[in-house]
Amino acid sequence: MSDPRLPFDPIDRAGDLWAEHFGDATAMRLATSVMRVQQLMISALDAALKPFALTFSRYEVLVLLHFSKSGSLPLSKIGERLMVHPTSVTSAIDRLESQGFVERVPDQDDRRRTLARLTTKGRSTVRAATEAVSDIDFAITGLTDRQQDDAYQLLRRLRRAAGDFPS
Repeated sequence: MSDPRLPFDPIDRAGDLWAEHFGDATAMRLATSVMRVQQLMISALDAALKPFALTFSRYEVLVLLHFSKSGSLPLSKIGERLMVHPTSVTSAIDRLESQGFVERVPDQDDRRRTLARLTTKGRSTVRAATEAVSDIDFAITGLTDRQQDDAYQLLRRLRRAAGDFPS
């Protein structure tokens, strides 16, 4: 099997070329690094969740339902909290429902809405899947606990400045 790593840092290379062609590459390097780290993390998390027939995005839906008081949420609320398009929520719920992890139920408070509700199988699966992603430290490698907290605080500042939540 070949080594999947590149023989150079592609972000450094892109940064050098950016600086040569467009000017300061500081923001581009950071944005590109964040996106690349996300891709690397999603790949590792998806691999850890594969035995459960889950992707990280579907795992997030299960966790969100697990955290809700009733084990259920309106599909619109799931999309809002996970920042995904309604079509993506519908697709994720379709798949989770076909796997027996969630079920669609009418909202007793508003008959126009449908809720996704975690099943017993979904509840046990989310617990086992959480153990699997915890075993790989959520794909956070190469950072101390302090560095992880520092990185979280920096990214939180970016999210707040972008309007992700109120100050």
